[in-house]
Amino acid sequence: MNKLSMSDNDSLKFKRSRLMYIFEAALEYLISILVTGPFLATITKELGVSDSLTGILSSVISLGCLFQLLSLSVRKLKVKKLVVVFSVINQAFFMLLYVIPLTGAKNQIKILLFAVLICAAYIIYNFAHPKKISWLMSLVDEGGRGAFTANKEIVSLVCGMLFSFLMGAVIDRFAEAGQIRTAFILSTAVIFALMLLHTLTMIFTAERETPDCKSGNLLAGVKELAKNKQIIKITGVFVLYNISNFASVPFYGTYQINELGLSLKTVSVLVIFGNISRILVSRLWGKYADRKSFAAMTEKCLMFLGVSQLCAVFAVPKTGTAMFALYYIFYGVAMGGINSALINLVFDYAAPEKRSDFLAITQAVSGLAGFLTTLCISPLVTAVQKSSFTISGVPIYAQQLCTLISLLFTVASVIYVRKAIIGKASPGGR
Repeated sequence: MNKLSMSDNDSLKFKRSRLMYIFEAALEYLISILVTGPFLATITKELGVSDSLTGILSSVISLGCLFQLLSLSVRKLKVKKLVVVFSVINQAFFMLLYVIPLTGAKNQIKILLFAVLICAAYIIYNFAHPKKISWLMSLVDEGGRGAFTANKEIVSLVCGMLFSFLMGAVIDRFAEAGQIRTAFILSTAVIFALMLLHTLTMIFTAERETPDCKSGNLLAGVKELAKNKQIIKITGVFVLYNISNFASVPFYGTYQINELGLSLKTVSVLVIFGNISRILVSRLWGKYADRKSFAAMTEKCLMFLGVSQLCAVFAVPKTGTAMFALYYIFYGVAMGGINSALINLVFDYAAPEKRSDFLAITQAVSGLAGFLTTLCISPLVTAVQKSSFTISGVPIYAQQLCTLISLLFTVASVIYVRKAIIGKASPGGR
């Protein structure tokens, strides 16, 4: 038997590392499921947090992107150790969110601790995120980024479907039996196990020396970005998308649980519908992007996002299950490509050594826009809920108005992509 050459060994090492990247993304996604949407709403409901405050806390995901700017201070060719350490801390904080309701502290103290922990978790996550993406995506061939990210998403979604349904059913069962504390203890243990597995996947992932600026800071990064007109336009896409998303999505968890009266198990089934549609189109989106462009893919994904929001506008107690089923199906089609499309738009128009900086700045700006959107919308939610708003005698729920605002911004984003991105330039910002 011939011994493997050095290049063969390297090939096997990076092939294994790409597999580890797929597992890493799936495990990280499972943890995120337990600290977002209806699962997060279950914790805040136990703590007695209002719908508007729950929406603001949910949108901390967006505000956390602002702290990606801190990553510009890291100028290492190898960032694996930093990413692993920060991921462990971030996920440990997520785990503690389920511990807070179990403590004997006063309720106001619990709410304060909850807010501090979720903010800290996302600050730490976003500090390391651009470096992690740059590290892991450096393991993927340039010409196959669309197909690879599609495969990665499919694995995450299949795992997520099974996981969310199982955890939703288990938590519902304990809640119905008056044993919500037991459900929180179980959730804590599950996050801990997932955190250990997630850490192992990163430890066993190889690392290349990724191209990076030798020196620089936030000001230098912004100046570099300002020279790249196409990246500025792409930042506009990020901003419009985040405004659309965070005008309504942070309020859906409480809407589904409270006003619509859906159980976690039911919501999990609806999410499964969306994930199935996302799985079915992910590879198609990837091939479409590799054949056409990530800009064209972004436009089409945003169109499906608009259709999903149109369905959610008509979600009321009588039609909530059906309308949110349609919402998740069309939303799944949109999400099957949009996250990959946005990140890869930056990769298309940025030189390798500038990618993590541009990605950090772009996501920070759009993240801040998303958080401020939720902050501005929250008073509307509170006001409508207090006033019992109606049109021609028909009750109008706050989340319906939020979704209508989202829809308007999605239409604007489709027009913007068509006018400002598609056909205006080819990848060449490098």
